[in-house]
Formats: sequence, C-alpha cells, structure tokens
Amino acid sequence: MDVQVINKLTNCILVNLEKVIIGKRASLEMVLVGLLCRGHILIEDVPGTGKTMLAKSLAISIAGKFSRIQFTPDMLPSDVTGISMYNQAHQRFEYRPGPIVAEVVLADEINRATPKTQSALLEAMEERQVTVDGESHRLPDAFIVFATQNPIEYEGTFPLPEAQLDRFLMKVRIGYPNFMDEMKILESQRQQHPIERLQAVTDIDELKHAQQAIKDVHVADAIKRYIIEIVEATRNNKDIYLGASPRGSLGLYRAGQAYATLQGRDYVTPDDIKGVSIPVLSHRIVLHPSARIKDVQKETILAEILEQIEVPLSA
Repeated sequence: MDVQVINKLTNCILVNLEKVIIGKRASLEMVLVGLLCRGHILIEDVPGTGKTMLAKSLAISIAGKFSRIQFTPDMLPSDVTGISMYNQAHQRFEYRPGPIVAEVVLADEINRATPKTQSALLEAMEERQVTVDGESHRLPDAFIVFATQNPIEYEGTFPLPEAQLDRFLMKVRIGYPNFMDEMKILESQRQQHPIERLQAVTDIDELKHAQQAIKDVHVADAIKRYIIEIVEATRNNKDIYLGASPRGSLGLYRAGQAYATLQGRDYVTPDDIKGVSIPVLSHRIVLHPSARIKDVQKETILAEILEQIEVPLSA
C-alpha cells in the first residue's frame, strides 16, 4: 500500500468523523495519527465535547467493534478483562471476554478507577493481551484505547501514574466549538444524531495494511537527530522535573511518519515533527514544583523548546 492510498483512506475516515465532530479537524488528525501508529489516545477535556461520539464514530468508520467502560472507584480488574466461568456442559473453565475485547475501547473517566483496576488496563495497552487466571488472551489487532479524564474535577479520583501516562501515544483536547460550529451542531441534530447515518468507509484488514505501510515512510538522519534534540531538551529544562523517556522519542518518530502520510508524503519533514510534538510529549513530562506554582503550562514550555531548537535545513 503506497502513501497516496493511505492518504485517500485517512481522508475518507476524516470526512466521516467530521460529519459527527464538527470544526475540530486538527484534533481529528491527531486521532488518525494515533490510529495509524496503533497508539492509544488520552483525551483530557470537559464533559459534553464529543469524546464518546468520537470513539463511536471511529469504530463505525473502520467497521470495528466499539466498547465503552465507565470507570468507577468500585470497579474490579475483572470488570475490564473478563472472567473464567465453569461450563457445566463441557466440564471446563471458559473465558468470558470483558469489555476490553474490542477494536475501539472508550475508557471513560479512567482516573476514577483504583490503581489496581488501572493496572489491568495497563497490560492490555502495552502487551495487547489480558491475563485471566494465569491464561493470556490476545486482543484484536486494531485494538486502540481512548481514555478520558476531566481536567477540572479531581475529587474522588486516582491520578494516573507516570508509567501509565507514558503508554499513551498522545494527549488530545477537543475543546468547545466556536459560535458558527455550534450553530452547525444544533442544525445537524435537528432531526436525528449524525452518527445514526454514519457508514463504514474501510475495514480492519485495509487498516492493518495501512498501519504496516507507514513504517516505510522515510525518516532522514537529520530528522532523527531533530527528534532526539527535542526530547533531550525536555530533560534539561529548568521548569521540567522529569523529561520525556525514549518511548517519547519513538512516539515522535512514529507519529511523524503517520502525520507525513496525512499530508500525502512518503518522507518526514521538520514541520511534521513540530506538528505532533506537543500532543506526543505534553503528558510525558512532569513540571518542577516552582513551575506549577507559577501556573506555567506544559504546552507553553514545549512550544518554547520547539522555537529554540535549530530546525534542520535539509532532510
């Protein structure tokens, strides 16, 4: 599958998603980058901005199974992974899959679950399998997690540990629509919700070919050095207590390849890396206490880093 075919495929998915999520093209492009990279997405946003509809729309667009898990403090790991039940007829234990077994999984308000339940999701995200009663079960090849958390309401929550945050390829915000886009939203739902008319535009097999093909997108040595310089700068910044890990470098590398295909190119440019740097790195860094007191934003620091690092003239 060449780049032009991937570009056509992603454009079809993008157009489909925009029928439901209006006026948020930049955020939707980041979601498609995550999809092509087989990377999980953390969506940090206020309620009612379309997080659930986004995940549902994506599942419909790729003809995949959608599953929603509402995380609560009393949820058990087995509520996520599934359980083994004894089958009287066959006289053996059989695995009954939990809601995690789907192509697109929405982990709603993930920070409301206890660390033990969060850890059950951690294995699924990293190993793409779940273990129940000592037996491992593979998850679908196109498995992707959309995890949401409310950035305002923290009462009764369990903040995600850095190890789990690092498992997400990128953090995306949808945000409020502007005036005209909100008018379009009201009009589009006058009779019925647009998602009810949504149809699949591809299938899982075609998506898997695209996910494999982006690995062939060319990344020049100058671009690789640029990626490492950006990540190293997060480790040496006075306002950052903990910088991005090598997984952050790999995330930038893969996301850059996927973003390049969205632009119809088979090679990565510095602008591609710039375009994905904040979504890929913002959740991987921990601010110094003095920076938090001054209310310095992670996105602001990363934007300053990108301005300070010399951009390679030729890739």
